[in-house]
Amino acid sequence: MSFLPKALTVPATSALSRWFASRAPKSDSATLNLRNVYIFFSREGTLYAVLLIITFIAGINYGNNLVLGLCFYLVSVWLISFHVTFAHISGLQVRLLEVTMAEAGAPVWVTLQLRSESRQPRRQLLFSFEQTDGKANSKPNNKKDKKAHKKTKHSADNKQSILVTRLQGEQIIRLPVPTQNRGQFELPRLKIKTVYPLGIMRAWSYVYFARTAWVYPKPEVFDWQAQYAVASQEDLPAGGQYRQGQDDFERLDNYVEGESLARVSWGHVARGQGMLTKHFADPVGHEQTLDYADMPAAHHEQKLAQLAYGAMKLGELGVTFHMRLPNDTHSTAPMGEGDSFAQACLLRLAKAQ
Repeated sequence: MSFLPKALTVPATSALSRWFASRAPKSDSATLNLRNVYIFFSREGTLYAVLLIITFIAGINYGNNLVLGLCFYLVSVWLISFHVTFAHISGLQVRLLEVTMAEAGAPVWVTLQLRSESRQPRRQLLFSFEQTDGKANSKPNNKKDKKAHKKTKHSADNKQSILVTRLQGEQIIRLPVPTQNRGQFELPRLKIKTVYPLGIMRAWSYVYFARTAWVYPKPEVFDWQAQYAVASQEDLPAGGQYRQGQDDFERLDNYVEGESLARVSWGHVARGQGMLTKHFADPVGHEQTLDYADMPAAHHEQKLAQLAYGAMKLGELGVTFHMRLPNDTHSTAPMGEGDSFAQACLLRLAKAQ
């Protein structure tokens, strides 16, 4: 609970965040050291500090050497805890391996590599990305809503943090980061903290990653079948290109272990010519075109969302298609098929202006 006015608390928090950022420049790899590791009393440690003050005052006031001895013993425990907790997190190496692409509203997944060169294992390290969405700013009105809001927030924090109970050598972890809007997404700062071993002191550090993620629009369903349906076989041109399929015989190849026995040419087997596999091909043609201008929506972001839906659907069907954005011409619009090309189209939509 803060006793400062809100108008003073927000600038103070912002200034403190800038100070933390100035001590840890953006990079995809970081090593925790004296410059970027911070330590202070934990919540339980604050009560421990109060106990130290009480025992010291009582020992001085009553001239009781036994109480003063207890106070000095507790101080020595605190100093040892201070040193061990700081050393437990210092020297840890964190490297960003991968950041996935995600649709707006879904989390991007961040893959991190942790490395410890210490001979002793590191324990009880909590990794989490700080929340930056605006939903956390909404305040509940009544007590019932406050309890539900607190429970939901606590549950969300648990899902978006990982507790590494034992780390020695290298370990890979994956963390989700929630997103809201389409476009380039800057990763929030990663917080690493521990209260090991006694819970008296809390040591933490922040890591600021330079790499960004891309968020494509959330697909919006529209009646694409009327305009982008796959052409029937009789409408396809004869003598065109072919792709692997089910209809027209193409060639015979030697049987490879694991292939379906239904494709084996048993006639050749009966004649003693060995096991051969029949391969078929389908003609391709009449490529589809996903054009920004043809989308039925009225707004720009909705059109991009409908393009995302069309690209995903055509990618699932394996249909060859173009995707034309406002600045594309017929010759510059890329063409492809399959899930990989659909993902490339989604990346183009994420980067669209």
